[in-house]
Amino acid sequence: MNHDFHVKEKVSSPSSLEGKVKETMHNAFWDHLKEQLSATPPDFSCALELLKEIKEILLSLLLPRQSRLRGEIEEALDTELLKRKAEHGALNVSLLSKYILDMMTLLCAPIRDEAVQNLENITDPVQLLRGIFQVLGLMKMDMVNYTIQSLQPHLQEHSIQHERATFQELLNKQPSLLDHTTKWLTQAAVDLTMPLPICLDISDSTTMACSSPNETVSSPEPLSPTMVLSQGFLNLLLWDPENEEFPETLLMDRTRLRELESQLHQLTLLASVLLVASSFSGSVLFGSPQFVDKLKRMTKDLIEEFDSRPEEAMQTVSEQVSQEIHQSLKNMGLAALSSDNTASLIGQLQNIAKKEDCVRSVIDQRIHLFLKCCLVLGVQRSLLDLPGGLTVIEAELAELGQKFVSLTHHNQKVFGPYYTEILKTLIPPAQALENEVESL
Repeated sequence: MNHDFHVKEKVSSPSSLEGKVKETMHNAFWDHLKEQLSATPPDFSCALELLKEIKEILLSLLLPRQSRLRGEIEEALDTELLKRKAEHGALNVSLLSKYILDMMTLLCAPIRDEAVQNLENITDPVQLLRGIFQVLGLMKMDMVNYTIQSLQPHLQEHSIQHERATFQELLNKQPSLLDHTTKWLTQAAVDLTMPLPICLDISDSTTMACSSPNETVSSPEPLSPTMVLSQGFLNLLLWDPENEEFPETLLMDRTRLRELESQLHQLTLLASVLLVASSFSGSVLFGSPQFVDKLKRMTKDLIEEFDSRPEEAMQTVSEQVSQEIHQSLKNMGLAALSSDNTASLIGQLQNIAKKEDCVRSVIDQRIHLFLKCCLVLGVQRSLLDLPGGLTVIEAELAELGQKFVSLTHHNQKVFGPYYTEILKTLIPPAQALENEVESL
C-alpha cells in the first residue's frame, strides 16, 4: 500500500485547450450570476442553486459526531426558507456569505486558514462566491485525503487477510506453488554463507582501483530468518529477466520491483558520476550546493537514455560534466583542470558505462547495503550513517528505501507464515534459536 497516496488538485494549463474552455465556461457562468443579482428586481435563481451546493459541501465536511453543527447548517441554509426569502426580495447574499466564511474557518484544515482569511477581504458578492467555491473545492480534497489516511490501516489489514486466504486456496489446489519461493530463499541463505569479494574504498584522489577478486571479507555472519529474508528481497533487485522461476509470493509485486530496480540503477549511475566529479572539483567547488544541484539535474537528464545506448550516454555526460566543472572553477577564480586531469576525468566518467567499473561497482554495493539496513533497521536510522559517496543522493535514497521497505513489509505481513516454515528447513534449529534469543 502506498502510504503517501493522496488526491491532488488538477490544474489545467491556461494555454491548453482544456484550460481555455474551462476558463471561458466559468467566466460565462459568473458573469451570468452578476447580471442576475444586478437586475431590478434581483434574480436569485442561480444564487439559490449555488447556496444549495455550498450547503451540501459543508455538510460533507462534517464528521459523524458533529451533529450540532449539522443542525445549525441545515437551519441557516434551509433551501425552502431561502427560496421564500428570494421570492420576497429579502435574500441577503452578503450576510449568507459571511456565515459561510465563518463556517469554513471552523471546518478547514490549518493549511487553508490563509485562503479563507483572504476571502474576507473580497467585497464583490459574485467574486466572493467564486472564491468560496474554489476554497471549498480544496477543503473537499483535504477531507478525501483525511478519509483515505484514516482508512488505510483497515484497508491494509483487510488486504493482508484477503491475499493470504486467496493464496492458501491456490496452494491447496497446487501443493507445488511454493517451489520457486523455496528456491529463492535457499539461494539467499547460500549467498549469506559465501564470502563476498571486496572492493577497496575509493579515495578522494583521481586514482581509483579495485582489489583482486580473490580478496574477500572475513567470515560471514550467522544465519537468521531476518537476514535470509532481507537478502532474498535484495536479490529480487538483481533478478535476471530470463529467469522464470520468480517466487510465487511476489508475482503481484514484480512490476513494482522492476520499477525499483530501474530507480536503483539510475541512482547508481548518478552517484557514480557525482563521486568521480567530486574528486576533480575540489572541496570548495563541490561544497557549493548550487553547483552540486546543477550537476545532479544535468546528470539525471543525460542518463535517461543510458539503458538503450550506455556508451553514447556516458560520452555526453563526460563532456557536459567536464565543461561544467571547468566553467565553474573559472567563475569562482579557482585553478582550472590540467589537460591530463581533464582527460582522466572524461575517461573515468566514460568507464561508468561498463558494469565492471570499480566506481560503479562500489556505489552499487553501498546502495544495496543501505537498502539492506533499511529492511533491518528502518529508513530513518539507515540515513544517519550513509556510506561514502551516497550523501549527495540522500533524498533520492530515502524515497527508494521507503518504497522498498513498504513493499517488502506488506509482503512479509501476507506471506510471513509460509516464509517461517521454509526458513525452518534452511536454518539449523540451534542457530535459529540463538538468533531469536539475541533479537529478543
